[in-house]
Amino acid sequence: MIRKATANDLACVAEIYRKIHEEERAGRCTIGWHPDVYPVESTAADALRRGDLFVFQDDNGSILASAIINREQLDSYRQAEWTPGVTDDEVMVLHTLTVDPSSSGRGIGRAFVSFYEDYARQNGCRSLRLDTQSCNERARSFYPRLGYKETAVVDTTFHGLRDIKLVLFEKMI
Repeated sequence: MIRKATANDLACVAEIYRKIHEEERAGRCTIGWHPDVYPVESTAADALRRGDLFVFQDDNGSILASAIINREQLDSYRQAEWTPGVTDDEVMVLHTLTVDPSSSGRGIGRAFVSFYEDYARQNGCRSLRLDTQSCNERARSFYPRLGYKETAVVDTTFHGLRDIKLVLFEKMI
């Protein structure tokens, strides 16, 4: 089940972030995140306060994934050539999709993206946008399999981290 997060979910979401940072430190994945900067517990807490943090909860009540879903496009999104004629109020953005590394390969990421697409439709959006760092080959191959097209690769500063190359994706619904 995917649902809006509650305060009780924060520790679980932060633990998923910690596990992903550990996977990257150990060289088992390359995402480009920084464990002291992003994502961290305050990332999830801020999203919870805004009401745009969602979690995937399994039948046993465990939180196995999270994402932030809203209409907030990063400033760097202005550098891309998006589908013409789409207004900002027709755009939904997926941020910080995370799956507990011990649960990867079970279709949870795919289920979360499907939820995001349905959520966008229900909210009158026709453009789905998201980003990942250029070094994140797993995400760069995952999203195109779901119909997302790479729109641009842009240089940006993110949470004070310089020289970040973001790959921007879009899918029209």
